[in-house]
Amino acid sequence: MLDESLKERMEAYRVLLLWQKEGSFIKESGLSPFAMELALGVCRRHLYLQYFIKSLVKKLPSLEVCTVLELGIFQMFFTEVPDHAAVATTVELIKAANLGEGSARLVNAVLHAARRSGQPQLPPQRVRRVSIENSVPEWLVRRWFDIYGGDRAEAMAKATLERGVEWIRVNLQKVSAPVVAQKLGLTGASILYDRYVQVPEEVKLKTLLESDSFAKGEFSLQNPAAYLVVKLLDLKPGLKVWDACAAPGGKSALMAEMDSSLDILASDVSENRVLKMHDVVDRLGLTNVHVECIDVLAEGVSQEDSLSSKFDRILLDVPCSNMGVIARRPEAVYRLSPDSIKELTELQYSLLESASKKLADGGILVYATCSPDPDETTKIINRFVKAHPEFKKRGPAVYPANDDARFDGFFAQALLKN
Repeated sequence: MLDESLKERMEAYRVLLLWQKEGSFIKESGLSPFAMELALGVCRRHLYLQYFIKSLVKKLPSLEVCTVLELGIFQMFFTEVPDHAAVATTVELIKAANLGEGSARLVNAVLHAARRSGQPQLPPQRVRRVSIENSVPEWLVRRWFDIYGGDRAEAMAKATLERGVEWIRVNLQKVSAPVVAQKLGLTGASILYDRYVQVPEEVKLKTLLESDSFAKGEFSLQNPAAYLVVKLLDLKPGLKVWDACAAPGGKSALMAEMDSSLDILASDVSENRVLKMHDVVDRLGLTNVHVECIDVLAEGVSQEDSLSSKFDRILLDVPCSNMGVIARRPEAVYRLSPDSIKELTELQYSLLESASKKLADGGILVYATCSPDPDETTKIINRFVKAHPEFKKRGPAVYPANDDARFDGFFAQALLKN
């Protein structure tokens, strides 16, 4: 039987392989805190770790062996694990994964060479250096250089390596933020908008999610950027609201917690994600949220019973590149390509056109993404407003992260229908 230390490293190795082979999300794997730290850390620094390995070997070994090497080098240079322990456990991991004695000898030699040589010298060309140093694909770094200029692009790339600040959103229908903070041992933590409590780095999210307070629906995990997006809807008592791409349901729940008189339809195209939204609504005890599986783009969507009449407010938080939350979802950066961004923007525009048909005259639609990229944000809005003169921008766009670095990189624009 594997000891606990080796077992956690094996879990991280297994999940990293699944991510590279199948594109699975690491945070959805249910890893222990230490294994999660290893897996997310390696993912965040994947390109740099590959560059490091290439500087030490003549030919790259198999994906499996490379993944073990990345785990070893990450522990040696980016964690407090002592070098000797990182080397020993990484060699043991090779054996436990049945990758052969030859691979064990190779890993042992490479890690000792890394220990002697230290981190490799980066290339002098700036775009290439920024790409490798921060593990952001070179094409994307170049895109950021073109859009934002070199200094801001480099700052954006560096920010992807930082661990995102975690927050809980307190359900004010049940309890106050200070009371929940005290229950969870977060006394003295920053509280925003009377409902968001910042989680200190030393506190494990798993501990919070296993608490009685969470089970009772007293809080959820959510970044305060969501509140700034929802505020643009200018909600009033009794309004009929459609959250058209609602999964995982956090913003619908926030609206329901803010005002129990709202009539909220929360929908998503994925049946599996809709089931999870039901769980969220039930745990929080929200009686004014109706959850359905609806494809916004489907022909005849307007004939759905739930969509038979128009809405006073529509929130459209569209699928996006996740460029504003790479630190929180490091896998996202490796899923992107220039072609995938083009496909996304056409999907985003189609969703906006389709959803907008269900907005009542005088109503407000808020278009939101967790990406600041102009192709997914301002260009979509400008194209839509030009094609639909009955809509106009209602106030300026909101970029929450520009005001507070602890916030996710959202974009949101309110549109008023005349």
